[in-house]
Amino acid sequence: MKIDANKVVAINYTLKSDDGTVLDSSEGKSPLPYIQGTGQLIPGLEKELEGKEVGEKMDIVIAPAEAYGEVNKEMVFDVSKEGFRGNEELKVGMQVEVEMDKGKSIAAVTKIEDDNVTLDLNHPLAGMTLHFNVEIMEVRKASEEELSHGHVHGPGGHQH
Repeated sequence: MKIDANKVVAINYTLKSDDGTVLDSSEGKSPLPYIQGTGQLIPGLEKELEGKEVGEKMDIVIAPAEAYGEVNKEMVFDVSKEGFRGNEELKVGMQVEVEMDKGKSIAAVTKIEDDNVTLDLNHPLAGMTLHFNVEIMEVRKASEEELSHGHVHGPGGHQH
């Protein structure tokens, strides 16, 4: 069975950066299940997996535009340290929840200077070329329930 829209696919994967650093991997965990064509994976990875079958292994390189996008400078901004509730010790590299117009977002603290804190709302992998090593473990038709809920049910899937 080939991978196409509305198929449930389970993959084992390792994701590395340009310099070979492992960023994420399913190693030691269950294969990652997703529904093809529903935007659960980055566009470049879905595109490369389309038409493939169980047992295929591949190395896939995905440019930022087909992954998490380029770094958007408008999503990096300074705020006053006073804006942070509590006495939490702010450190560069930590993730904080910020209240935005459209609800809460996660931002990374990228710089702390006196009373100014620089926050970056870009995805941590924005601007990066991603290197995936993928093995296709399962391909099956999605059930009506999975399609209506928008995610995989059962082993390795989302439970209600």
